[in-house]
Amino acid sequence: MSEFVQSHIANRTGIITLDRPKAFNSLSLQMVRDLTAILLAWRDDAAVDAVVIGSSSEKALCAGGDIRFFHECGHATPRGGSALTEDFFTEEYGLNYLIHCYPKPYIALMDGVVMGGGMGIAQGGPQCRVRVVTERTKMAMPEVNIGLFPDVGGSYFLSRTPGRLGVYLALTGLTIGAADALYAGLADHFVPAARMADLAAMLAATPGVRLREEIAALAQGAGDSVLQAQRARIDRHFSAASVPAIMASLETDPDDFAQKALAAMRLRSPLMMCVTHEMLARGASLRLADCLRMERNLVRRNFEHGEVLEGVRALVIDKDNAPKWNPARLEDVTPEMVARFFEPAWPAYAHPLHHLG
Repeated sequence: MSEFVQSHIANRTGIITLDRPKAFNSLSLQMVRDLTAILLAWRDDAAVDAVVIGSSSEKALCAGGDIRFFHECGHATPRGGSALTEDFFTEEYGLNYLIHCYPKPYIALMDGVVMGGGMGIAQGGPQCRVRVVTERTKMAMPEVNIGLFPDVGGSYFLSRTPGRLGVYLALTGLTIGAADALYAGLADHFVPAARMADLAAMLAATPGVRLREEIAALAQGAGDSVLQAQRARIDRHFSAASVPAIMASLETDPDDFAQKALAAMRLRSPLMMCVTHEMLARGASLRLADCLRMERNLVRRNFEHGEVLEGVRALVIDKDNAPKWNPARLEDVTPEMVARFFEPAWPAYAHPLHHLG
């Protein structure tokens, strides 16, 4: 047990509880290391049949990485990076890959806020994942709002959502609920919040090998999905070939849904929206390991550029909500600027994630 990550085994099920409620369980480097150590130990433990990850608070599973930490470390060197940020992203992405490839059922209780890095520890691979949402679930990949991009495997799992839903979610950074998460393929089961205590009791009392079936038996319908109702509109606008073309398409649509998406995009980093659009196009044909390597390269380039440092300053540190994006206007983003983010930051043999399969 560590300060913010608790763990125990009950009925052959390994139970992890994130316990940093004041920060909505935002991940620190030590939390990433604790989670990795626990999962590695249980992966090879014949006494553990399944793993459950949840929270001590109903407000959040995990709101993402500790962005105040990124800001502090990012200002430690002239080029915007530090050894600690390098370690954080390398080890976080390694954790994401470990979860994706986990050989045992991996059950994520996605109650409350699940954003950014929280998605990275909840998605898992199709062979292991069981993702539970409630009516309290607030899911998003909002990184473009802080001058970053949807990482932790976002280039993989967002590019594999139906139609253009992943592009919509990535470029707007808007929050969705349980029904939309299920429709987008980012969750598996809906359990009402009123039954979460029953679910917790069942998890503690049921042998790990039976958890999948027992969770499915508790699940209910989540109601209507806005994304499903708006699917044709999303696909039409977000199939445009570039971010400027997407926004131009949205401008022609007076519908409230389209205008809300457009208003959100007007606040985001123009450069990082364009980088994100290219990243998703590339990620659609890559394995997760290669997606994570691409994202790790993008992180290095982002800190060199400084966009995320400005975004965190404006939204979290100074809270003036007036980031000075570079460039400030979408029309000033050039193909060369975007291409620079995808240039290798390391030789292939020296890439921090070279060891991934």
